Amino acid sequence: MKDKTVYICRECGARSPKWQGRCHICGEWQSFEEEKIISGKHKLRRTNSTKASVVRLGDITADNEYRFKTGISELDRVLGGGIIPGSFVLIGGDPGIGKSTLTLQMCGKLSGHKPLYVTGEESLQQIKYRSNRLKIDNEDLQILAETNLEQIDSTIKAGEFGVVFIDSIQSVYSSGIEATPGSVVQVRECASLLMQTAKQLNVPMFIVGHVTKEGIIAGPKILEHMVDTVLQFEGEKTFTYRILRAHKNRFGSTNEIGIFEMTEDGLREVDNPSRIFIAGRHHDESGISIIAAIEGTRPILHEVQALVTPTGFSVPQRTANGLDLKRLHLILAVLEKRLGAKFRQNDVFLNVAGGGYLNDPSADLGIAAALMSSLRESAMDPLSVMIGEIGLTGEIRPVSMIEQRIIEAEKLGFRKVVLPKSCLEKLSRKFSIKLIGVEKISLALSELLSQ
Repeated sequence: MKDKTVYICRECGARSPKWQGRCHICGEWQSFEEEKIISGKHKLRRTNSTKASVVRLGDITADNEYRFKTGISELDRVLGGGIIPGSFVLIGGDPGIGKSTLTLQMCGKLSGHKPLYVTGEESLQQIKYRSNRLKIDNEDLQILAETNLEQIDSTIKAGEFGVVFIDSIQSVYSSGIEATPGSVVQVRECASLLMQTAKQLNVPMFIVGHVTKEGIIAGPKILEHMVDTVLQFEGEKTFTYRILRAHKNRFGSTNEIGIFEMTEDGLREVDNPSRIFIAGRHHDESGISIIAAIEGTRPILHEVQALVTPTGFSVPQRTANGLDLKRLHLILAVLEKRLGAKFRQNDVFLNVAGGGYLNDPSADLGIAAALMSSLRESAMDPLSVMIGEIGLTGEIRPVSMIEQRIIEAEKLGFRKVVLPKSCLEKLSRKFSIKLIGVEKISLALSELLSQ
């Protein structure tokens, strides 16, 4: 029987006997890659295998202190409290965003756990230069400059390491697979074998993955399904701040974020991100509001900037940076319907300062206030914070974790918080900051824009 050639979609894993420009399953363009199937090696053979052992859940023992700390508190927050033995973690991000820097700094902090750093893209001398620049104080760190999967796997099994880092999975290849490193089949099979090794030895393993120009992790989509945790490094390389976000986490919340600052000495943790996002704001300008959002369990204050200007086109522009554009359209529709605001003759530009991204619906009130402030050319009280979700009828709906948001605003020196009236009635403690409860968007904006 002759060898076969099939084409596999790197996004969804769909197979086709011939190359296609567009995947017939997921609809992605230019996603098919060639894979050779050697005859006789992929046949299912009947063997006299022994019966697998089944264990009752009640008979399995688990240590309550099963996690151990990385030494980087922002990373521990995103992981759900620390590293779990046997976990398989994928770290993705744009080139130069700080993935290798983060993993090497982790190695320096985990000196008591005998870490192994496998580099497939840098030489040993380059790792030494970079460790000196990052001031890593772990002379016993084990480095392996290797890309062959079989060599890496045998080294991990023979070394009794406490944690393993692979940088990167796209550079690793198996000599038993006739495909170039980084191809769909190589990434899938190499990740599968490394995952089995991590589970068998109960050793946590971190693998670094490249991303495509669309910002998604390169290689087959099944790679993200195989791993326990997917961490994504976000941020513009022109800015010094980086956001580490968990897109998948079997052992913790996917809403937590970690914030770092890129410096000459590597990544530095940011303890109070609210001060970063609202730093440098102008107090006497229109179109600026401060909102209190929740990222996981952490309240963070963001500055929302809006610019409403007469359009020169037949169809006005709508641009949102740091917010879902559909959410902006919804808020504009409510303001036009309930308040009679004339946005249809204006271009609307919205920006979340500092490179943040707002998923929390409680930002609606602050967004609406910034839009109306720019439309009316009326500045708001710079020491006010807005909290509240806007319904389609113009009502201000309640939000969760209201007390944590108020505490964060109070701690940063703000004097007034406009919030849903239903949340105001449920507070369990007294605050020194002025609290104003509102039920309708019209009442909220009259309070905010009457300054």
